[in-house]
Amino acid sequence: MKKVKKLLAIALSVTAVTAMMAGCGNSDSKKSGDSGSKVLIGSAIYKFDDTFMTGVRNAMQGEADKQGVTLELVDSQNKQPTQNEQVDTFITKGVNALAINPVDRTAAAPIIKKAKDKKLPIVFLNREPEKADMDSYDKVWYVGAKAEESGKLSGEIISDYFKANKGADKNGDGVIQYVMLQGEPGHQDATLRTEYSIKAIEENGFRTEKLAADTAMWDKAKATDLMKAFITGQGLDKIEAVICNNDDMALGAIEALKAEGYNKGDAAKYIPVVGVDATAPALQAMKEGSLLGTVLNDADNQGKATVAIAAAAAKGKEINKDTIGYDVTDGKYVWIPYVKVTVDNYKDFMK
Repeated sequence: MKKVKKLLAIALSVTAVTAMMAGCGNSDSKKSGDSGSKVLIGSAIYKFDDTFMTGVRNAMQGEADKQGVTLELVDSQNKQPTQNEQVDTFITKGVNALAINPVDRTAAAPIIKKAKDKKLPIVFLNREPEKADMDSYDKVWYVGAKAEESGKLSGEIISDYFKANKGADKNGDGVIQYVMLQGEPGHQDATLRTEYSIKAIEENGFRTEKLAADTAMWDKAKATDLMKAFITGQGLDKIEAVICNNDDMALGAIEALKAEGYNKGDAAKYIPVVGVDATAPALQAMKEGSLLGTVLNDADNQGKATVAIAAAAAKGKEINKDTIGYDVTDGKYVWIPYVKVTVDNYKDFMK
């Protein structure tokens, strides 16, 4: 019996020492902040069924897995009040960082204040908050692309087409008559892509005439309906180009054109359509010849950079190229460059 008691005492001692060592290990890990598995990032995406943001989400999850951090993604369903509640829930859960794709970029200030009150790092992606909001907190960053660059490249694709195809100017008046499908009103991408695409066309020596323009809210189905209305209102014989702020709307416009027998392979029934994002469906449309061109909005690197910043900031690291792998402008901005995608290089982007 004494022998059993002695063995039991030894076992209890070993257990106590092991527990103490484990406790010390956990304490050191938390103090160092290097344990990726203990980093929880809460991310709210403006809406999950956006084709481009689906690519961003996939890249974010892949980077989180690579870094060994936990990423919780939620769908804000294009409702700012819903997103605000999701941010509150993340903070209550005790996340170590926030990654927010805002529904309304002008509504970022209250979210930033919530993060600041808890000293939480916060990364905004794809929808850039106002500069004053970005400057209000030293632990806020933005990952995105310069919208004016995408507009410029879209305009160049249209200009190059008209230079190479004199017959594209149907009435021979030297003016490109176009319709424009725009994204969400007030969104910097919609505003700047619209403005700079036309500027680029005119800088390339063409005059332009806007036949019609309206918002399809980035949505393919809405774009189809809107394009049908443009066709009815203007006539296919007048429309010489279709410029769209994103690929989903470009694909919607193509559906309306196809319903009229256009963009199905007959060179005599073709209207050039250009988009932005270089999504997989858009690249497939380029392969079949119904979409003239697009501009790569690099979802992969936007997603990766967002998680890289959030993870590094959560661990208390300085945000620079050494820690996240991307150039940082003004200590707050990571700009991912756009790439022109044409018939010459679209295959390079197909997966």
